[in-house]
Amino acid sequence: MAGGANLSVTDLRRAARHPVDFPAIVEHFVHGDLHLHVSNLSAHGFMVDNANQLSRGDRIIIRLPVVGRIEAYVIWTRDNRAGFQFERIIRLDDFGMIIDQLQPNPRLRKQR
Repeated sequence: MAGGANLSVTDLRRAARHPVDFPAIVEHFVHGDLHLHVSNLSAHGFMVDNANQLSRGDRIIIRLPVVGRIEAYVIWTRDNRAGFQFERIIRLDDFGMIIDQLQPNPRLRKQR
């Protein structure tokens, strides 16, 4: 039986990313609680800039405003950064509310 992520979306790195400044405590299935800093976010995933303990394929659970707990998988790592893909896509209206809460610069928020 093959292990690893069974993701519904294969490659959406071109999706619109929104810069955020979001410190999060995530649940890692091996390392326990980790303190990560989310630096950008899309409806499909996010990037952290302090991913020293993470490897491609790792899964975590992160708590985001509006949607609560959501599982994500490490898709790539480079230097101290890592890119995650959500197990499921966040609905557009929920994503807009998340960005409204997390976007540090209101001028960078997408106009609706």
